[in-house]
Amino acid sequence: MKFRVERDALADAVAWTAKSLPSRPSVPVLAGVMLRVVDGSLHVSGFDYEVSSQVTVEVQGDADGAALVSGRLLAEITKALPAKPVDIAAVGSHLELVCGSARFTLPTMPVEDYPSLPDMPASAGRIDAAAFATAVQQVAIAAGRDETLPMMTGVRIELNGSTLAMLATDRYRLALREIEWHPDNPDVSLNALVPARTLADTAKTMGPLGGVVTMALAQGAAGEGMIGFAGGTRRTTSRLLDGANYPPVRSLFPSTHNADARVSVAALIEVVRRVALVAERTTPVLLSFSSDGLVVEAGGTEEARASEAMEATFTGEPLTIGFNPQYLIDGLQNLGAPTAVLSFVDAFKPAVISPCDEDGEIIPGYRYLIMPIRVTR
Repeated sequence: MKFRVERDALADAVAWTAKSLPSRPSVPVLAGVMLRVVDGSLHVSGFDYEVSSQVTVEVQGDADGAALVSGRLLAEITKALPAKPVDIAAVGSHLELVCGSARFTLPTMPVEDYPSLPDMPASAGRIDAAAFATAVQQVAIAAGRDETLPMMTGVRIELNGSTLAMLATDRYRLALREIEWHPDNPDVSLNALVPARTLADTAKTMGPLGGVVTMALAQGAAGEGMIGFAGGTRRTTSRLLDGANYPPVRSLFPSTHNADARVSVAALIEVVRRVALVAERTTPVLLSFSSDGLVVEAGGTEEARASEAMEATFTGEPLTIGFNPQYLIDGLQNLGAPTAVLSFVDAFKPAVISPCDEDGEIIPGYRYLIMPIRVTR
């Protein structure tokens, strides 16, 4: 194998592939990225039996072939190379990399020991890349991080006709986003539970590329299905989580509310951040709403306290409710609108945050539910 490639294209391809490699692989070859040159195209791929990723880069190929090298090491090296063309050649049991006056020799691993990448499942439909990336970002923040509850670490994708819905919850908050997409089968009705981290990394990479993302889906037995995404020159697949017993979380959204407030998103984020400086990690911030506006306050250790008043348009009986400040900020930051509507049943029931347009109307499509924290005053 011998080829020449632009530094930036190589660095981007290796960095994206290496990002999903396991830090503690079950076998050494799974820590590697496969470099395979065929007919003037370089295929950079990685696979850990759960997630596969592959990106294709156009190169000046002198000799076809393949080499398997440490992914993280190659990613660090390519990122640090000068902005010049890179010449790479497989020589015996080593990979030689030359860029300007910089020269690296890396040991290779046996190509024959590397597992074959899974085939892409059958296409389910297409979605605008930018809309896909935004939707995933809005929802993935609410997914759980506790690996002992794998179901909560996923994003549930619901396909019903031309509507694609994404939901995620860590039991303390819940995010729901609905967008239009273009299914191959207009009568499609499928659900899939995708690891949130994999989905977020995929969306973050494919969104800026523009165009469309093709989503592919293969349903198997519990926890054995597979989902795939292809956009531009990149493709990735992931095993699905077992979502057979995923709770009916949509029912958590209240059907009615007794009070609501309209506030500036940017202003509320700033105020919450300032006031929360005196609070410990588990200490909530208190939001007190009335016809006069909003007062945000928090108390910390050794009698440290903070409060700040801000403008808000409030309808309903005066209300004081406590929230985890970071969860509140996460929801506000991902609204995608300058104004937020906070809807309440009472101080002990979940509140719903929705984006709001200039006329004060709720923009449909995204809702962020957050559980209150009971506070004794």
